[in-house]
Amino acid sequence: MTQNPGKPACPADLRALDLFEFAQSRRQAAGGVRASQLPRMLNEMPADAPDRDTVFTWQAEGSTQPELQDDGTEAPQPYLRLAVHGSVWIECQRCLSPYSQHLDVDATYRIVATEEEADEFPLDDDEVEVIVGSRQFDLVDLIEEELLLSLPLVPKHDVCPTVHESLVSGIDGTIGDESDEGAANDEARPDDTMVKPNPFAALSSLKQGGSDDKKH
Repeated sequence: MTQNPGKPACPADLRALDLFEFAQSRRQAAGGVRASQLPRMLNEMPADAPDRDTVFTWQAEGSTQPELQDDGTEAPQPYLRLAVHGSVWIECQRCLSPYSQHLDVDATYRIVATEEEADEFPLDDDEVEVIVGSRQFDLVDLIEEELLLSLPLVPKHDVCPTVHESLVSGIDGTIGDESDEGAANDEARPDDTMVKPNPFAALSSLKQGGSDDKKH
């Protein structure tokens, strides 16, 4: 993608950005967006999180790339690159306590004009996504969408600081006594000192009986 400082985008444009002009002019923009501006992200954050208004930093860059058309000629087509970084408090599914999860987004989009064009667009490059652009494009909504997609499927600490009471053993929610548990295991375990019957002993006696009958 062509690197060009271009014309910086005004932050006021972010909710109604002319995405086609942004790409064709190779403009760039950067800034920060707070979690309080992202209602769907707020729904993912636990109520007891230490900070529910963290800041995500983002950078956006527009560009064009020549592509072969149906008539055999090449024409510049609009592209957008978006990077977002930051941390969000979410709930660990193992200990059910909040923890800070770092999120990184680095995505490249081919901009098309309609949903029909997006559905028919051939994706030869898995690293490039397709989005429908407009003259009133909501870039903050795209930032939120990418952050949601980057959340882990099963959020959890690397090492949980505590164990939730629902995960410990014992009827009363406490860890069971090891001696009692050991005794129960001993009762369930077969006695190693018992002599197991030999499955071939009965067959041997039958053979011996048969031999005696032949002697008479």
